[in-house]
Amino acid sequence: MRVYLPATTSVLRTLVDEGRVAGPHTAFAVTPQLRDFFAVSDAGADTEELEYAALLTAARASLRLLDIDPLAPRRRVVLAADVPDDRVTTMDDPHVDRGAVRVTEDIRLQDVASAHIDGADAEDDVRAAVNVVLEADLGSEDAQFLVDQAEGHELAWYASQEIGTVLELL
Repeated sequence: MRVYLPATTSVLRTLVDEGRVAGPHTAFAVTPQLRDFFAVSDAGADTEELEYAALLTAARASLRLLDIDPLAPRRRVVLAADVPDDRVTTMDDPHVDRGAVRVTEDIRLQDVASAHIDGADAEDDVRAAVNVVLEADLGSEDAQFLVDQAEGHELAWYASQEIGTVLELL
């Protein structure tokens, strides 16, 4: 199953240095709940659109991780990884984001298909969003506006073998 793991550049460094990120993890994937939501709201989304929705949800979760990782550059990071289905459990809870899953084991570098990382041009908007993401989660329209500004930046795509090089440039 393809999962989208919210991360920070600190997590990327651990992945490169240790070859894995210790689990368990909360990640996002194309789950029945995500399919059901988009089937109702979008007259049936295709798999690529659903994967993009899971990626964007993971990018939002990356903002929350940046909030507790003050030393990481203010860039959202999402890892796309392929893990065996038996290592993934769907979180069927109305209080968690659609598409949330639990990966029960480590994510190994060899599991990672790609990394999605904000460019330098997003840092100011991401910094502002990190400062208010929890308020946005609680319904603040002003905070949501700042989060939307950050989410307006497209994440750049990097193959797994490029992650070390990208880290050197940050």
